[in-house]
Amino acid sequence: MKFGVFIYDGVEPIDLATFGVLSMARRIRPDIAITTLAPVAGPVKLANGLVVMAEHALNEAPPLDVLIVTGGPGWVEESRRPETLSALRVRAADTLLVSVCTGGMILGASGVLDGKRATTKREVVPPEEPPIDRLRALYPRIEVREASLVEEDRVITGGGVALCIDAMLHLLKRLYGGDVAAETARILEYSRAWSANLKEFPPLLRSAS
Repeated sequence: MKFGVFIYDGVEPIDLATFGVLSMARRIRPDIAITTLAPVAGPVKLANGLVVMAEHALNEAPPLDVLIVTGGPGWVEESRRPETLSALRVRAADTLLVSVCTGGMILGASGVLDGKRATTKREVVPPEEPPIDRLRALYPRIEVREASLVEEDRVITGGGVALCIDAMLHLLKRLYGGDVAAETARILEYSRAWSANLKEFPPLLRSAS
């Protein structure tokens, strides 16, 4: 199965834990393949200066089973890039879309969340406005919910920052089953944290009303 992680200038480096969780999961499921995407292939400067190489341009990438949209301060500019929004709309037809943190704001701008439940980052440094409030204000056609993640049929939106790990574990559970997700959490030494998050801040799943 092929996973693409979409990055752009200003992504928060912690959101690369999306790639990290999948990397660890490959020890259990070697069929997992991961690639990095960006508006343009090549170096991408993340928040606070970390430079990461993107293998493909988003609109030129090979077919993917899952496209993961990361978040960070650069979401504001990226949500205004017509080429990115168009590419996401095209991918939505045949690719499972997953956002983490403020990547949900980019999905919101693309229109693929219209008529769906969704979430995004909640906690900020004052006086910054919480992105989840901005999601409500900017995109009234989205049913914004407070949850660690929200699962719709073809779209999963994750909550803020470190919850990107939980979103990836949920994705593994959905695609490969609970045993693979649990074993990945174990080798990440994240089992206790995942269990606590599921209890204290549960996801909103497709079967929920």
